[in-house]
Amino acid sequence: MAWRSCSVLLRLTGDEGLRSSVRGGRWPQSFQQRCGFRKAAKKPESKKVEEELGPAHSESSEATAQRRTPAPHWDHQAPPSPPRAFGRLVRPLVFTVGFTGCSFGSAAIWQYESLKSRVQGYFDELRADWLDKVRPQKRGDIRKEINQWWNSLSEGQRTVTGIIAANAIVFCCWRVPSLQRFMIRYFTANPASRTLCSPMILSTFSHFSFFHMAANMYVLWSFSTSAVSMLGREQFMAVYLSAGVISTFVSYVCKMATGRFGPSLGASGAIMTVLAAVCTKIPEAKLAIIFLPMFTFTAGNALKAIVAMDTAGLVLGWRFFDHAAHLGGAMFGIWYVLFGHELIWKNREPFVKLWHDFRTRRGPGGGGGGGGGDRGGAI
Repeated sequence: MAWRSCSVLLRLTGDEGLRSSVRGGRWPQSFQQRCGFRKAAKKPESKKVEEELGPAHSESSEATAQRRTPAPHWDHQAPPSPPRAFGRLVRPLVFTVGFTGCSFGSAAIWQYESLKSRVQGYFDELRADWLDKVRPQKRGDIRKEINQWWNSLSEGQRTVTGIIAANAIVFCCWRVPSLQRFMIRYFTANPASRTLCSPMILSTFSHFSFFHMAANMYVLWSFSTSAVSMLGREQFMAVYLSAGVISTFVSYVCKMATGRFGPSLGASGAIMTVLAAVCTKIPEAKLAIIFLPMFTFTAGNALKAIVAMDTAGLVLGWRFFDHAAHLGGAMFGIWYVLFGHELIWKNREPFVKLWHDFRTRRGPGGGGGGGGGDRGGAI
């Protein structure tokens, strides 16, 4: 199976990988066999039909072999003609803008509610600590061990745990034969498909190969602490989800422009945004390749090398990785650190004030919390 990703895995970072892509819009035989799709056996035709068809309609041995090869029943649509092609991008563009706005708006509300409940949470923690001292402790308490492990994680690691769990669930769904057609339609992004918008976000959580998913999640876990401490968990989630949609839209545009259609899946576009944001903000940080820890390099140089490789892959037409999605994610990450934070997150106060007024009108308990501070949100 062809993947879209950078081939370098970094320890503190590690490029992300692997956003799957398929050459020419066809699934490789290994993917077809593992998906378990089989065409129904063709009934033997009578001699009369054979005589009517004649030798001019006889199939070649290669065509016969392809017909017997199991193939997933995904939407085989003819690539749209050039005048109509870019017209198909209007809905994805509107979806990208709307989803990004909703992501940051939801993140601002989330931060407001978190700050509002901080005082109550403080008293709950005091009560929990007092109960732990009074209540006799059970030996081998699994819940206590899980809580200790959870509390030992950084805020960034706790934030991405939900993302990793969602990717694992989708990965398991790929193993269910009865869900294959549904997964191909909604969890792979293809501008030639009938379904254009929902796969832009759903494909960000979709991995067919375990190595593909493991590499991406390792890189996300490695960068999570730095990214969340820099942005805050609410802003990080908004950036991550928006990056998945934006990188997919960039992939759509490049596929339409070049005519190289085919389904794609993977979290590499969103992870490239996280990687690029951290490397842009902390360019002097030391990184290393996971299997070669003795060789170190700066984050700034790593980002330049990754962008250069993806640019070359896009220009030269390499199809193993989705270089357009990588570049889209990287450019969004760089832009957000340099300009986006000031333009979007710093100007959220009017929206938060509207939410605050709405909450206070709902009842006497709706007030408080102010306009939502910048907890962990300043770069």
